[in-house]
Amino acid sequence: MLHSLRSLRGMVTAPHHLASQAGLAVLRDGGTAIEAAVAVAATLAVVYPHMTGIGGDGFWLVAEADGRTHAVSACGGAAAAADLDLYRGLEAVPWRGPLAANTVAGTISGWEAVLATGRSTLPLDRLLRDAIHHAEAGVAVTRGGAEIGQAKGGELRGLPGAWARSFEPDGRPLREGELLRQTVLGETLRRLATDGLAGFYQGALAADIAADLATLGSPVGAGDLAGHRADRPEPLSVGIADATLFNLTPPTQGLASLLILALFDRLEARDAESFAHVHGLVEATKQAFLIRDAHVGDPAYMTIDPQALLDDDAALDAMAARIDLKRALRWPQPGQAGDTCWFAVADGEGQVVSAIQSIYFEFGSGLVLPRTGITWQNRGASFRLAEAGWNALKPGRKPFHTLNPALARFADGRVMAYGTMGGEGQPQTQAALFSRYARFGVDLQDAITRPRWLLGRTWGEDSTSLKIEDRFDPALYDALRAAGHQVELLAPFTATMGHAGAIVRHPDGMLEGATDPRSDGVVAAW
Repeated sequence: MLHSLRSLRGMVTAPHHLASQAGLAVLRDGGTAIEAAVAVAATLAVVYPHMTGIGGDGFWLVAEADGRTHAVSACGGAAAAADLDLYRGLEAVPWRGPLAANTVAGTISGWEAVLATGRSTLPLDRLLRDAIHHAEAGVAVTRGGAEIGQAKGGELRGLPGAWARSFEPDGRPLREGELLRQTVLGETLRRLATDGLAGFYQGALAADIAADLATLGSPVGAGDLAGHRADRPEPLSVGIADATLFNLTPPTQGLASLLILALFDRLEARDAESFAHVHGLVEATKQAFLIRDAHVGDPAYMTIDPQALLDDDAALDAMAARIDLKRALRWPQPGQAGDTCWFAVADGEGQVVSAIQSIYFEFGSGLVLPRTGITWQNRGASFRLAEAGWNALKPGRKPFHTLNPALARFADGRVMAYGTMGGEGQPQTQAALFSRYARFGVDLQDAITRPRWLLGRTWGEDSTSLKIEDRFDPALYDALRAAGHQVELLAPFTATMGHAGAIVRHPDGMLEGATDPRSDGVVAAW
C-alpha cells in the first residue's frame, strides 16, 4: 500500500524511479527545483524513450516562494516546407515517418528558458549527468516499455533512420529487464552539456540534426531550428472555492483542464466517488471539450481569449447550467491520443515546478536520427490538411497539444503541483485527483491510487465510451448507465488512465508527495 510521503528539504515525483532519484540528487547538491526538474526531464528522455525525448515539446509552470507563478511554453511550429503542397494527394498527415516529423522539437528550448528564469547554482553538465550515464551505461527496460516495443515494432522497424538499431539491437524487441543502451543519444547530451542548450538549434549539433532530418525526408530544416524560440506566456488562471488554479495557455488544452474544475465548483457533490462526483466531472469535461475542440490551438489563430472566458463568471455559470445533474449529454465527439511524462519538483526554499514533455505517439514519428540518437516527435500529425479552420496546417503554425501541467495556490498558503500523462485523459485525471484532495479531503496518495475514469480515447483507441477502472462500487456503474453513460469497465489498475503524481507544499514548509502505482515512478524526498 502506497502512502503520501513527507519531507522538508526537497521532493520529486516522476513516472520513473531513476528520474526521481536524478532530481533528488540535484537537490542534495544544492540545486533549485528548476534545476532538479531539468535533470528529471533529461533522465526521462533516456529511461522512458517510448514516452518522451529531446525530440519533442515541453511545458512548464513554476510557483515561486514570493507568490509569483510563471510559465514556459516550448512548442515547435510547423516547418517552412510543411505546406499543403507537400501533402498533396493525401487525406491526412501520416502518423509515422518523415512527413509526420514536420514540426521543430521545442523541449531543449524549454530547458534553456526555464533555467534562465531562476538563480543558477549548478553547471549544465551536472544537471545532465545522470541522463548521460543512463544513456551510455544502459537502463533496464520497464514492463510497459517492453510491451510497447513489442506492440509497435512492426510499424516502426521499417522506417528510415535508426529506430531498429536503437531499440531492437539484437533484431527483436527488448524484453522487460534487458538493458537498453543509447550511446549516440548519450553523446548528444554530452555535446549539449559542453556547448550549451542553444546548440540544439544553432551550431554544429543543429547542423547534424538538420542533415539527418533532410536525409530521412523530414521537412524540418536548419532555418526552422534556428528560428525557434520558447515562449514565456502569462499562465491561465481561474478562481474556485479556496484556491486559484493555474495551467498553460494554448496551444495546450490547459483551458479545458481549468474549465472542468471551474464548472464542477458550481455543482452539488458532497462525497468522493459518488454519482454526483463522477457524473458531474464527466459532464463538466464534455462542456470544456466542446470549447476546446472548437477554439483551442495556436493562439495566433484563435478567435476567443481564453483568460477572458475564465474571468467571465456569467459565462461559466451559463456553461454549468447546461449540465444536467441526472442525465448524460450525448457524446459522439472523437478524442485525442498521446503519450507523455509529467513530473514535479519542490525545493526547501519554496520553489515548486510542474512540468510535462512528450513526443506525442509512442516513439513519436518513429524517426530516430542516426547522427544524434534523437527520436523526433509526430505532434504535427494532428494538423488538418485544410486551407483554414481549426488546427489547419500552415508553415510556422503551432499544433494543438494535449499536454498541460497544473498548479494550484490555496487560500491557506498551500501550493500544489499535479498532473499526468494520458492525452485526452489528462484534464480528467487532474480533475479527479484535485477534487478528491481539495474538495473532499482525500489523502493525496489515495486520491491518485483510487480508481479513475476516462471519457473518450487514449493510447490510439477510437472509442468515445466512458472507460472506468473496475474498482468502484458496482452501484456507481448502474447509476451511470441509467443516466445514459456508455460505461466500459477496464482492468483495476490500467496505464490507460495515465501516470499521475502530485506534490503539495504546506505553509510551514512541509512537503507532501504522491506517485501513481500504475507507473514505474517513486516519490524521492530529502
